[in-house]
Amino acid sequence: MPDTVAPRLASTVLLLRDSAAASSDGKGRAEIEIFMMVRHHQIEFNSGALVFPGGSVDKNDMEIAADPALYSGGEGLDGDALGFRIAGIRETFEESGILLARPKGSTDLIDAKRAEAIALAHRTELNEGKISFLKVITDNGLVLALDGLMPYAHWITPEGMPKRFDTWFFLAAAPPEQLGAHDGKESTDSIWVSPREALEGGDNGRFKLPFPTTRNLIKLGKQPSVQAALDDSRGKTVVSVMPVMTKTATGRQLRIPKEAGYDGEVFDVGAVG
Repeated sequence: MPDTVAPRLASTVLLLRDSAAASSDGKGRAEIEIFMMVRHHQIEFNSGALVFPGGSVDKNDMEIAADPALYSGGEGLDGDALGFRIAGIRETFEESGILLARPKGSTDLIDAKRAEAIALAHRTELNEGKISFLKVITDNGLVLALDGLMPYAHWITPEGMPKRFDTWFFLAAAPPEQLGAHDGKESTDSIWVSPREALEGGDNGRFKLPFPTTRNLIKLGKQPSVQAALDDSRGKTVVSVMPVMTKTATGRQLRIPKEAGYDGEVFDVGAVG
């Protein structure tokens, strides 16, 4: 039996904003919108999929975690918890250009104009590994807004898979007027979309949605506003999910914990190839 691959630590951020228009479902229902991206077809993991910004925790994230002067909202968190949050903010900036940070000494997030200037100056170099995120924030006098991230979900890739991730999902209200844009490399398109529209796109073939993405979209779609979503998650215990895959006579099934609060426990996920 092959050895189990150890999962890589990773973070994903669900950037939220309230829809500026009534829902197109004819009911006038308020909806949340989420920033999502289409992964490049040549990317090894989730190629072509519609996903939230995110990626692996790296050594530079842990260097930032070691200096409390570089972030706010880290009180009571251990090194790993800090690393997940810092990676989430870094990956969000790398992949969308949206920056969850404040000028030192300020209680307000940086405005869209300054965020855009920082992205123009540093985002390409950061994505190419020519500059560190630590240097970006120190050179620009920034403090990362870890307090803007709300823990929402924790998923671990099933055992037996060749590539595995231990991923924390965080909710965050998108900074006003920071609209975001894909990087053109790891992702080829980006969109602000409601959970309803994303799920409809998954059903009709417009979008390719990974299993955890679908579950989180369904769960988040129950919330009428960004504030309601944040309030609903505040103080809740996040139940870790590592799906268990089994083969049936007609295909495959995934089982997840009922306590995680999703839309079921057992899911059919397609025929065995």
